[in-house]
Amino acid sequence: MNPKIPRVRFAPSPTGDLHIGNARTAFFNWLYARHFGGRLILRIEDTDQERTTKAFEDNLLEDLKWLTLDWDEGPEREGSVGPYRQSERLALYESFLKILIKEERVYPCYCTEEELELERTALLSRKIAPRYMGKCRNLTLEERRRLEAQGRKPTYRFRVQPGTIAFQDRIRGLMRFEGEAIGDFIIVRSNGIPAYNFAVVIDDHFMEISSVIRGEDHLSNTAIQLMLYEALGFAPPEFAHHSLILGKDRTKLSKRHGSVSVREFREKGILPEALLNYLALLGGSIGEGREVCPVEEIIAAFSLDRAGKSGAIFDEDKLVWMNSLYIHNESPNALKDKLLPFIRKAGYDANSLESQWLDRMVEVVQPNLATMTDIGPYLVMLASEGFPIEEDAASLLQEKDSQAVIRALLPLIEEGDFSREDFYPQVMTRLRNVTGVKGKKLFMPVRAALTGSTRGPELDRIFSLLGRQSVTARLSKALST
Repeated sequence: MNPKIPRVRFAPSPTGDLHIGNARTAFFNWLYARHFGGRLILRIEDTDQERTTKAFEDNLLEDLKWLTLDWDEGPEREGSVGPYRQSERLALYESFLKILIKEERVYPCYCTEEELELERTALLSRKIAPRYMGKCRNLTLEERRRLEAQGRKPTYRFRVQPGTIAFQDRIRGLMRFEGEAIGDFIIVRSNGIPAYNFAVVIDDHFMEISSVIRGEDHLSNTAIQLMLYEALGFAPPEFAHHSLILGKDRTKLSKRHGSVSVREFREKGILPEALLNYLALLGGSIGEGREVCPVEEIIAAFSLDRAGKSGAIFDEDKLVWMNSLYIHNESPNALKDKLLPFIRKAGYDANSLESQWLDRMVEVVQPNLATMTDIGPYLVMLASEGFPIEEDAASLLQEKDSQAVIRALLPLIEEGDFSREDFYPQVMTRLRNVTGVKGKKLFMPVRAALTGSTRGPELDRIFSLLGRQSVTARLSKALST
């Protein structure tokens, strides 16, 4: 491989749906690879046998494809440094465990979960940061055999040496950790499965990762991994730890804040390009004060120097606002294609709707859509006569003045030439002259009668879309309620 070509990786665990924070990490790595002409490796870290499922992995790949974050090597794109699932690399990890055992860099630990919890509680009660205190570090061979005879299966812990672990972070500058505060950490569990830090170091080395870009919650892991790099004789990559996404209360974004997964935002009708654009803004900027920016320009402007150190507040309202801009700027034909799944989800068969009517309907409501799911209520409003009446619209329609406006409009509709392009302004001018009413008092009753709402698309476009028969029927119905 060409050592000058940057190699970055996104390495998720398929134990749930893709979190928006992990999607942001994937996006940063993808941007880095595309900006510098490098390669993005997708590695599936599936050693958590209890929580990992094939369904979660399938969803993960699907969500990345939906986001248009393509990878250069990984599942479905095998390269020369695979396999790309950790569950298929266990023999490699075992071979390096044997080396570390032989060199006495690790030792077997027979402590039970209960014993470790008691030790942790005792340290916390003394206001000491919990860590393993080395109970099994110097066991004799006889003591080890006795514990194994009791049926205890050992984990393997790394012998941490006292001293400072320092590294230069691309985003945060010089970082320092003390070995004494870390304690001897597990590298292989009692079931033979490697712990996260051990597997990651081996994988990143053999996959020739040049830059590790991930969230700041991995900073302490980096100190642990650097000790393993040194023990294994591997040259470490460079590290960059971006800020985390926070809720409005400045705590780490979680389900209690609302939607947190890419799949949830997909189901809410957020467009992938809008979501990526918003993620590019979080904790940094695209540059030159820009907010709405196509992905090609985001790639060109990308720099780790712009990545902020402090947490980025996730504002779903701003995401929806940005999504509305992308919807409004989309071509009607392309938008209709993207809306089809949401039309089906709303209970409508697009094939049963008249094609020209559906095209016009999308054009009519496009300026009013903030998310793709908004198409559902508009279909209910415009595709059938059984549309619901909102409370404020119902109250308005019960007013005498509103009834008078609708009653005066009906004959004007029946008399005029509905096919004329200027029919709507002409009929509303005549209605104003007949009733002496103008402004909202003239237009709002008409809107409420035709749509069951006091908000929505422009009335002239609704007139054109509904046609004379439907307009007449809706006005008559409003008079009878």
